[in-house]
Amino acid sequence: MSVQYIHTDNAPQAIGPYSQAVKANGFLYISGQIPVDPATGSVVEASYSIQTKQSMANLAAILKEADLTFADVVKTTIFLTDMAHFPEVNEAYAAFFEGPCPARACVEVSRLPKDVLVEIELVAAC
Repeated sequence: MSVQYIHTDNAPQAIGPYSQAVKANGFLYISGQIPVDPATGSVVEASYSIQTKQSMANLAAILKEADLTFADVVKTTIFLTDMAHFPEVNEAYAAFFEGPCPARACVEVSRLPKDVLVEIELVAAC
């Protein structure tokens, strides 16, 4: 099995012992991305919509580093701290996809790193 580790300075640096992404067996697995602006290292404004957009932008930067796009994504998982904001997150999330969206799970959690509101991970086909 061939494994390739993907890293870009255009997405936030890992805040723990993990890689931004790993390519293996024809898939790219991107670690959960939180709404940190990679230029400043700071969490963006505390709005579900804005934090979803930043998390997706971070995912886009990692996809680009791997020569992929959202069209290659087959599965995502969204973690929210309050499911009441599900419609707002859906709207911001859907704007990043043209055509059908990939398979997805969305779960409410009690807390996320850096006390953000949203974290998103994904799997893409290479």
